[in-house]
Amino acid sequence: MKKSPDNTTHFGFKTVEEDKKVELVADVFHSVAAKYDIMNDVLSLGIHRIWKRFTIDCSGVRKGQKVLDLAGGTGDLTAKFSRIVGEEGQVVLADINDSMLKVGRSKLRDKGIEGNVSYVQANAEELPFPDNHFDLITIAFGLRNVTDKDKALASIYRVLKPGGRLLVLEFSTPLYSPVKKFYDFYSFNILPKLGKLIANDSESYQYLAESIRMHPDQETLKEMMNQVGFDNTEYFNLSAGIVALHRGYKY
Repeated sequence: MKKSPDNTTHFGFKTVEEDKKVELVADVFHSVAAKYDIMNDVLSLGIHRIWKRFTIDCSGVRKGQKVLDLAGGTGDLTAKFSRIVGEEGQVVLADINDSMLKVGRSKLRDKGIEGNVSYVQANAEELPFPDNHFDLITIAFGLRNVTDKDKALASIYRVLKPGGRLLVLEFSTPLYSPVKKFYDFYSFNILPKLGKLIANDSESYQYLAESIRMHPDQETLKEMMNQVGFDNTEYFNLSAGIVALHRGYKY
């Protein structure tokens, strides 16, 4: 999304100064990191695992390739990619939030996933990697928290190899009115209460519900990817559009 003329942006439904959003989002994920995996299973009824499996299936990743799992959090995708690329490949789990990275590193090491995985604390808007470096970049449920999404997409494009692809898995705009009504009720009435019950934090989950509504819809995000240079962009609606997977290529 383009920067506003007064250097403000949205934090959920609130308007905040752009340079404050990173700190506010960081506070949210510092708060939810320890319970993040449990909450994902509870809030999605485990369906997030199917969305991520579909993302893996659409990745086309092969042995020996380099993968960036951006905003990778607790490492669900990293774990899968690590096994696919093998010892000759490399997976970088990157996240702007140190608490999420620590949880991810601990979880993967407990699973015996080491050797071809590295961890980097990084801002998606200014990725600290060389040009034309990765075969695949994924960002799952992270783009909506980025302040300048256009800048992040351009940064991702820069570090992708020619022939590489980007996969953006994100909450999106439901396709049908009955689904939207139910989803809105669940998001604003049930989700914060579950956040309070399980993670002792209703405010962070209120923000997460609001941030989904402020995220670009399917067609808008597709056009944003086109604008920074991606080709053959497309998207797949999952769960009636509650989630969408966008895919684009760098040629």
